[in-house]
Amino acid sequence: MKIRLLAVGSALSIAFSLASTGAAFAQEFQTPRTEWGVPDLQGNWKNATVMPFERPRELGNKQAYSEQEALELEQRAQQAIEEDNQPLDPNRPAPKLEALPPVGNYDLFWTDRGMFLPTIDGEFRTSAVIDPPNGRIPEHVAGFQDRMRDLRASQPDRNAGPEGRGLGERCLLAFGNSSGPVMSPVMYNSHMQIVQSPGYVNIIVEMAHDSRIIRITNERSPASAVHQKWMGDSIGRWDGDTLIVETRNYNPWITYRGAPTENLTVIETFKREANNKIVYGFTVDDPSVYSAQWSGAYPLSKMEEPIYEYACHEGNYGIIGILAGARRLESMDANGEDLAIKQQ
Repeated sequence: MKIRLLAVGSALSIAFSLASTGAAFAQEFQTPRTEWGVPDLQGNWKNATVMPFERPRELGNKQAYSEQEALELEQRAQQAIEEDNQPLDPNRPAPKLEALPPVGNYDLFWTDRGMFLPTIDGEFRTSAVIDPPNGRIPEHVAGFQDRMRDLRASQPDRNAGPEGRGLGERCLLAFGNSSGPVMSPVMYNSHMQIVQSPGYVNIIVEMAHDSRIIRITNERSPASAVHQKWMGDSIGRWDGDTLIVETRNYNPWITYRGAPTENLTVIETFKREANNKIVYGFTVDDPSVYSAQWSGAYPLSKMEEPIYEYACHEGNYGIIGILAGARRLESMDANGEDLAIKQQ
């Protein structure tokens, strides 16, 4: 299978005050190396950004904002944070369901949304996806929806037992592809630690304690097709100062953006462009799902804060309540009692 790699790189600016000097800084930067001679990617990093994954449709093929447009986008994002941080009226009515974030009514204390628009190749990108040129994920192949309908019909009922709930809800893997691949930021805990040793690169994602071990080798183990690890089997190689990682053979419970992963191959690139920046590129190839390959990039910015334990299982009382509530509704229905609420 031939995968088209996306070329990524160059200056990152977390704040606009650094934007004008980023290119000059990148030219002077010397890639640090480990004691065994490969580029040193180690450290704690975050990929939170105001940049969306897909480009808003109204922007068409516009790949980058002007500095003024980017500044206005950042200001709107910061204003939204400030508004969310205002004291709440204790007498206000309950918010509408559609107004809540995906995990419920979390206030600002529990979230960590991106507010800045770093640059990649000197551009304030309008989206992470840049290929196709419209910044949108390609259309699904013919017959995909029928395939998904058949797949959903064979899956456990969502309220029959824990097997019917999502992997993130069961504390088995991060939600929203936080741990990838492709690694994408979510509403909080978009943090990771990269650790290297001779022949290996380990990416530890804070949510939910996921650790992906990448072997530096040209040969994939034949056992990987049978083992089918949660985040797939990742092997890497160095091309100059760029780490290129190929991942396939995912666990069949894993989906990517709602689609099965048995035919999915993801190519990632990691290149350190400054002491405080790695440019992370990705190419997605699955001819059984998408009508074309697609590619993009995220900037990873250095963080000084530590990576914390994400004690998901220890506090996972929600799934107990969900299943207990489902059994209660079944009991009420069997006894002919009026059901005031419907199962979701």
